[in-house]
Amino acid sequence: MSINCVRSRRALCAIAGALVVAVGATGCGGTGEGSASVGSESSAPAGVQMDQATTAKLDSAIAEAVRKTGVPGAIVGVWGPNGSYVRATGTADTATGAPMKTDFYSRIGSVTKTFTATALLQLVDEGKVGLDDPISMYVDGVTEGDRITLRHLAGMRSGLADYTYDEQFGTDFLADPKGDFSPGQLVGYVKGDPLHFEPGDRLEYSNTNFILLGMVVEKVSGDSMTNIIKGKILEPLGMKDTNFPTSNAFPEPHAQGYTTQTKDETLGVATDWNPSWGWAAGSMISTLDDLRTWAHALYKGELLDTDTQKQRLQMLPAEGIDGVGYGLGVFDVQGWIGHNGSLPGYKSVVVYLPEKDLTMVILINSDVDTLDTGSSGVLATAITEVISPDHLYTLSG
Repeated sequence: MSINCVRSRRALCAIAGALVVAVGATGCGGTGEGSASVGSESSAPAGVQMDQATTAKLDSAIAEAVRKTGVPGAIVGVWGPNGSYVRATGTADTATGAPMKTDFYSRIGSVTKTFTATALLQLVDEGKVGLDDPISMYVDGVTEGDRITLRHLAGMRSGLADYTYDEQFGTDFLADPKGDFSPGQLVGYVKGDPLHFEPGDRLEYSNTNFILLGMVVEKVSGDSMTNIIKGKILEPLGMKDTNFPTSNAFPEPHAQGYTTQTKDETLGVATDWNPSWGWAAGSMISTLDDLRTWAHALYKGELLDTDTQKQRLQMLPAEGIDGVGYGLGVFDVQGWIGHNGSLPGYKSVVVYLPEKDLTMVILINSDVDTLDTGSSGVLATAITEVISPDHLYTLSG
């Protein structure tokens, strides 16, 4: 479920990976540029910043985490009853030395899954689909499709192979990172592959699940994911700086994104790579402020019926890892509800802690991991050691 980057042979695996526990990161030293963000119903009044002592601890912890991971730059936002903390630190472009800034757009990888799941659950509320419908009702040719339900797909319990681990997919993608992939093409990479386990038996993160769910949403709605997400989620929430792209277009301003998921595994720039290969599993773009809005709305279920939201938040535990579970397109990590994301050049964490009414958003302009725990996981752990030491974020990524 992390939703971290790993490689399997030459296969690209940039918006999914193994579920692992992150080692805590602490540290000292460092600064960042930034400003207070506007407030919301779940935070202190607009313009109220966190106290100086907490701010200094966060500055120090983030700077040390950035140093340890070696990421070029990071954008961090924390909002809660005692005020806000918004910072950008490090470099947006290593060639020019341009700094990271808090208003940048960023690719958000698997955080996209929270939007796709919401679109699906809205169809449930409208009586157009049922969570226990088999995927075979909507998409032909899925292995054991008559036994895999939409609930299995949304909860990462289908047993379907993940196309991002497929060697041919990796070869095709790296041959032309700016090329376009269709949803059917993506699912086709694992068509006929045997299930990894019986549907419902256990949790195994697979991006194939959410490509299929996106196909369901489009078929039933009769519209594109771009229009559905915009009209039914983004516009009602006032998220004007978030989009579901249909090409490699990337709004300005944004940071350059750095990756080693290249043909020769040397460092490259992935800023203008086409995210169509992630589609409903990982293609979206957003900003710090919009993701703050989304983290809160996602947990509160602002766009769903109460019962449907309860089903989304029914977390099934990740085997062998205490305090971590997965619901329907959303995770719970030690009480933090949301998702993380990774794709070539960018990483993200978007979570809300209801017990303390805290929102945390992290955006990084690299997916290169120099530590086993992963860069976004190191930052998230370091931040939560300061703001919620009894609820440490423990997922790598």
